[in-house]
Amino acid sequence: MKRLFFLAFALMCLSSCVVLSTKKYKLLIADRDSLLTAFDDAKVRIESLEEEAERLKADTTKLNNKILELEDKIAGLETNYTSLKSNSSTEIDKLSADLKKREARLKEVEDILKKRDEATNALRDKLQKALLGFQQSGLTVEIRNGKVYVSLTDKLLFDTGSIIIDEKGKQALAELSKVLKTQPEINISVEGHTDNQRVNNLGQIKDNWDLSVLRATSVVRYLTDVQKIENSRVTATGKGQYQPIAQGSTPEDRSKNRRIEIVLSPKLDELYDLINK
Repeated sequence: MKRLFFLAFALMCLSSCVVLSTKKYKLLIADRDSLLTAFDDAKVRIESLEEEAERLKADTTKLNNKILELEDKIAGLETNYTSLKSNSSTEIDKLSADLKKREARLKEVEDILKKRDEATNALRDKLQKALLGFQQSGLTVEIRNGKVYVSLTDKLLFDTGSIIIDEKGKQALAELSKVLKTQPEINISVEGHTDNQRVNNLGQIKDNWDLSVLRATSVVRYLTDVQKIENSRVTATGKGQYQPIAQGSTPEDRSKNRRIEIVLSPKLDELYDLINK
């Protein structure tokens, strides 16, 4: 810039004081034009840089604002994290305590069920030994769903169409009662079952429902009145023909379905009390 003014001043001085040759004058003019062009270019560049500086300032302001916003969010997240961590720790402790209680109760239930299964297996073994002499006559002893089922075919207990227990059946029930008297914690359910053949000419017995109920009641009365099993332990139900164990229609299948099932299940008061805690 200084050089440009100096050159202009020199040109004025020379033009007024010194007579220049044409060649030198043209060189000075060319030099001046070059400097003016450079000056114009510099002004454009300066304006561009100033605009860029303003944009950078604006961007910097935006970034600073964004940084402040993010710092606020981070602070909020840290506060939430601290709160959640505290709450989670408390919740984890609570859940851990609850889990320990549940595990303890589960262990108690498992122990009770284990005792039940052991008692059920022991009862089955005693009954099989006591009733061994009747198994050839259609008596079976087995465990189903945690209960002991003593199944006696109708031939072992009753004459055809009868509800009166015969002598062979009384002997079997007497042996069964000897075991049951030593097991006061066992509940006894007597179930009467029939085949699907229509009942005919049986007087007051109308159908298979009646026959199954009356046969079950006869067994219950023998157990309670004759063998002196506590009445509170025994129930009688009639299932009719609706729970067959054999699905066929042969005489052998129908014979299997005509039966008395004495269902023996341990009292689970201890387990119920534990579950309802």
